[in-house]
Amino acid sequence: MSTRSTVKTAIMGLALTLSISMVMAGCGASSGNPEQTDPPSGSGQPVVVNNVEPAAGLIPSDTDDTAGWKVVTQLFEGLVTFGKNGKVVNAGAQSITPNADASQYTIALKPGLTFSNGERITAETYAKSWSFAANAANGMMGASIFSTIAGYDALQNEKGDPKAQLSGLHAVDDNTLKVDINGHDSSFGYKVGDVAFLPMPSSAYNNIKAFGEHPVGNGPYKLASWTHDREIRLTPNKSYKGPRKPTNQGLTFKLYTNADSAYSDLEGGNLDVLDTIPNSALTTFRSDKDVTPYIKPGPAFKSFTIPQKLKHFSGEEGRLRREAISLSIDRKDITTKVLHGTATVATDFTAPTIEGYTTKLAGSDVIGYNPKEAKELWKRPMPSPLRRTIPPGLQRRQRLQALGGVHRQFHQEHIGNRRRTLCAAHPEGIQRSRPQ
Repeated sequence: MSTRSTVKTAIMGLALTLSISMVMAGCGASSGNPEQTDPPSGSGQPVVVNNVEPAAGLIPSDTDDTAGWKVVTQLFEGLVTFGKNGKVVNAGAQSITPNADASQYTIALKPGLTFSNGERITAETYAKSWSFAANAANGMMGASIFSTIAGYDALQNEKGDPKAQLSGLHAVDDNTLKVDINGHDSSFGYKVGDVAFLPMPSSAYNNIKAFGEHPVGNGPYKLASWTHDREIRLTPNKSYKGPRKPTNQGLTFKLYTNADSAYSDLEGGNLDVLDTIPNSALTTFRSDKDVTPYIKPGPAFKSFTIPQKLKHFSGEEGRLRREAISLSIDRKDITTKVLHGTATVATDFTAPTIEGYTTKLAGSDVIGYNPKEAKELWKRPMPSPLRRTIPPGLQRRQRLQALGGVHRQFHQEHIGNRRRTLCAAHPEGIQRSRPQ
């Protein structure tokens, strides 16, 4: 067995949330092999970690998949990062200070920080990066998270100037950035930890697609190579001065198409760290002598939702049907029998390691298990169009009058009851809505 096999670790940092109709989060402690308090940092060689092929280039504001996030967050560092307990830790920021009503933020940057190519990171760096990300003309997937910054709406023309800047960003000097907010945003200081807020060097804007293949960042690692569908190699960034200093010789993301193959490589000593456990190993990985389980709550969650545009799932009918589905699911049974104790039932739409997570979310009674009530809600009568048979012998005018009667009655009884604002389209509704 190779030297690498001595540090191979199965990480179950699960925090699953199946939102609205199914909610779970967190994960508990395991039994069996002794757990490590921290995953291995490696020896004199890079640590080999599992991943899949990123969905797009390694561009911070265009990253919306976990595979890309894993790599981009090692190549770049923003104003803040997050500790093991989910608390905000200043990274590029010296301070982030809101005014009294959170309508403006003053961000003081740590001086002397640079990208791995030596380019200085200033307030203008962030202003330009965020504006590029928010600008619809640049087509970045993470654009919407900038919507609370003043000037966002003016940049939502896909055919507009791709170099246009957010009017709410003001680089006071090299180390001071003022941010004007649309209204109020008390969570902005936490929000800047999102991957879309990571800064990019000036070279990125020359050819953003090419930059995504060969990114230059300011994080703890630098990109050494990316062999698509095979592996991504990172080496430590010696100019990095932040709180996440590497304690290994690099990271190699081995790209898989399924978790079973990755687990086999872990057992065979060809993989050091695996952060997802295949269903086939959920009942055995704790006692597997070839791996060391490492189990802690993680900041991620999974969810499924039912689109409101789906027939029977909009308006009041949709609300009742969603509640019925939610109450019909035994989450505790799923966490024990399907996920085998690697997740716990959640009480929020995020993970326990995220600051603000609560066990007392308003309306959380709908994520309980009550099959009897679920059936009653599902059977509750819903408004439906009335059908009326029109005798075939009626003259054309009579037939139109009959159809008109069905139309009026349908709108009054079906639409009028569900969306009262539409009543104004009918004489009865207009009459009732007049001031008395």
